[in-house]
Amino acid sequence: MHTLNLGILAHVDAGKTSLTERLLYTAGVIDEIGSVDDGSTLTDSLALERQRGITIKSAVVSFTLDDVTVNLIDTPGHPDFIAEVERVLSVLDGAVLVVSAVEGVQAQTRVLMRTLRRLRIPTLVFINKIDRGGAQHGRTLEALARRLTPSVVPMGRPDRIGTRTAHVTPYDADDPAFTGRLLDVLAEHDDELLSAYVEDTVSYDRLHTALLEQTRRARAHPVFFGSAITGAGVPQLIEGVKNLLPAAGGDPAGPLSGTVFKVERGPAGEKVAYARMFSGTLRVRDRVLFGDGRPEGRVTSISVFDRGTDVREDAVPAGRIGRLWGLSDVRIGDDIGVRRHAQERFFAPPTLETVVVPGPGVDRGALHLALVRLAEQDPLIDLRHDEVRQETSVSLYGEVQKEVVQATLADEFALDVTFRETTPLCIERPVGTGAAVEFNKRDPNPFLATVGLRVDPAPPGGGVDFRLEVELGSMPYAFFKAVEDTAREVLGQGLHGWEVTDCTVTMTHSGYSPRQSHAHQGFDKSMSSTGADFRGLTPLVLIEALRRAGTRVHEPMHSFRIEAPADTLGALLPVLAAVRAVPRTTETRGSVCVLEGAVPAAWVHTLEQQLPGLTRGEGELESVFGHYAPVPGGSIPERPRTDHNPLNRKEYLLKVSRRVGG
Repeated sequence: MHTLNLGILAHVDAGKTSLTERLLYTAGVIDEIGSVDDGSTLTDSLALERQRGITIKSAVVSFTLDDVTVNLIDTPGHPDFIAEVERVLSVLDGAVLVVSAVEGVQAQTRVLMRTLRRLRIPTLVFINKIDRGGAQHGRTLEALARRLTPSVVPMGRPDRIGTRTAHVTPYDADDPAFTGRLLDVLAEHDDELLSAYVEDTVSYDRLHTALLEQTRRARAHPVFFGSAITGAGVPQLIEGVKNLLPAAGGDPAGPLSGTVFKVERGPAGEKVAYARMFSGTLRVRDRVLFGDGRPEGRVTSISVFDRGTDVREDAVPAGRIGRLWGLSDVRIGDDIGVRRHAQERFFAPPTLETVVVPGPGVDRGALHLALVRLAEQDPLIDLRHDEVRQETSVSLYGEVQKEVVQATLADEFALDVTFRETTPLCIERPVGTGAAVEFNKRDPNPFLATVGLRVDPAPPGGGVDFRLEVELGSMPYAFFKAVEDTAREVLGQGLHGWEVTDCTVTMTHSGYSPRQSHAHQGFDKSMSSTGADFRGLTPLVLIEALRRAGTRVHEPMHSFRIEAPADTLGALLPVLAAVRAVPRTTETRGSVCVLEGAVPAAWVHTLEQQLPGLTRGEGELESVFGHYAPVPGGSIPERPRTDHNPLNRKEYLLKVSRRVGG
């Protein structure tokens, strides 16, 4: 018996959750297939998921296929919840990408497939809804090869497509068209196979072996047709899952190594962590070290997934997914044991934000606690609290996510909230170089510290790099750490209130007052530097360096692709201009035109709303985050600031003195 951790991914409404239900039914886990429309599916357990008929949170369910235990992870299809998909990708052994035979390859389909290929996750493609009117066979396959990857191999042929009696005939070794296609795809990555083909010595067994190898190396992608509703083609897909995808690796006796990919709250409010183990065995009563100052946790209980439910066990071994209790300080992305690799971002961060507005009678403390709990489950909403204005902002991928946050606060926490208008989440980049320094015991510096900092621009995408031009041994390491940590915090809000990134901060001057004491007395704070001095002085120096460097606000831009009837191009172009979209290429393919370009993230939702009316409902928009671009002059958006950055020196020093005095 071996384990396979399998992800089901798709564009929204492609039938991903319906396929999950069909697989569970076929495997004997459930006696009746649930309906997305009726809100009766097993994996959509949240009330909000059942009401809306969409997957919002990833869900794990286990079933057995002969000698394979499959931990199936159902993921959201809507792009507003792409962060949930991102967390799942890091724990998968293989994936099934679901594509609708009616709608074909859609925007999210391409985003997902690009990522699956980049991460080399073995992936099967299931073309669903062959029983629906408008289902297409050849056109869908052509779109897969053209828009996803040329390395697709259809494993069967749908018959009576577009009818309720649609079924699938599997290809076999006696079908020359199938073996020819198989050979064409596999030979692209196998020179020996190509040579054997030239010598006419390729057997079907050799082709099948090559298909197995290349599928597991994510070089080839077998394609299965079927219908999750009727069950047509699903047995063939199951055979593909069993035979073509790799088993979970890892030595249960090896060094402990795992990753937390989901955190939820139990009935009593306790944290429950979902962890995939890659090596070793995690047991009840084991201690977990987080390594960043958080207290260690002790695992008090474990459950593993088995036949549609989860059962209590004493341990979770390598290859399995477990639910862990007792880790009160656990966060999504935490490593358990040996760290496998640095946390990697597969998708762009959120590009929008909004302010949460409490309704009448809503307690702000209760609202803040509720938002903190939501952030535990989705760290990318990135709470930003302004103590001065008593406002909390959240980051978003889109309007649907905002609606879900609102409904979740109402349903789970009984909190009535609204939101301000969604605005783009901009960044600031330094324009030039700026430097500043404050010396110890020299007016007007009130701190027992010397700090000099220089800010230089860095290439886009470089983030923030902190460097030293002073000797590391010139003062205690803790003081250097205080300067770096504070500098990174201060850069969360630049001169216009946005995060400052793509820059290098260099410490050019350092100095401190060594520990001193009066005779026969203890440590005298008034005579000796502490970390608080460096944490207090760094913001003053860094903001002054930023002022001298200057910063420019950049807004998030989405790359867009529009397919629409060619005769609607005249109506489209003025609207694109109105939302500041810049078409870069325009191509006409018969009666269809394809436009590609860039549009500000703030206008994507407007474009989505207007496109159907402009194109008789035939237009299709695909957009993904592309880059940041300078905001046009005269329209620089100022972001309301929190109170931790000292744009006003006098107010800042007064605030610090109050805190110290208090």
